[in-house]
Amino acid sequence: MRERLARLTSNILNPFLVSFVVIILLAVEATASAGEALKWALISIALSVLPMFAVVICMVRQKKLDGIFVNPRQQRNIVYVLASGLAIIGCGVMWYFSAPKLLAVTFSAGLAVIVVFMAINRFWKISLHTAFTAASVAVITIVYGVLGALTILLLLPVAWARIRLNQHSPAQVAVGALLSAGIVLVVFWGFGVV
Repeated sequence: MRERLARLTSNILNPFLVSFVVIILLAVEATASAGEALKWALISIALSVLPMFAVVICMVRQKKLDGIFVNPRQQRNIVYVLASGLAIIGCGVMWYFSAPKLLAVTFSAGLAVIVVFMAINRFWKISLHTAFTAASVAVITIVYGVLGALTILLLLPVAWARIRLNQHSPAQVAVGALLSAGIVLVVFWGFGVV
């Protein structure tokens, strides 16, 4: 029962879905109208979540990845390279086309996290589930304050699930969360958003 609950938690609070929700929240917060929010949300999702999800699905079908959320460290290298490329393109598009600053800075923070994690992945498998959740908690807290800080309650079940499923050690879960949240804070502070 606990393993099924851990798998369900891990599947629902996955990096793709978490990113999707955060993008929508930020697009709504950063724009003046529903039309603008929809436009920037769709652009953001099309530059990040959708292509990465499509690539991962294709790689799983081609047996280049063991699963969507279950992969040995070595299999992640190509995923990090592709994610870095998408993040660079996404940042370029966001800044060039004057996207709302909140979204552009979030893309920049995402790029920084991916590059750091790609380097770490050469020798250690860090938890992307807790990293995406913690980074999202940091962004939502910056934007929404105390109310946003309540999203930290989502981090604990994600961390538990990844450890319970034997996908990560407690250290990999903790470092993923702390490092990603720290990078977000530094990037947002650097751009004057904090």
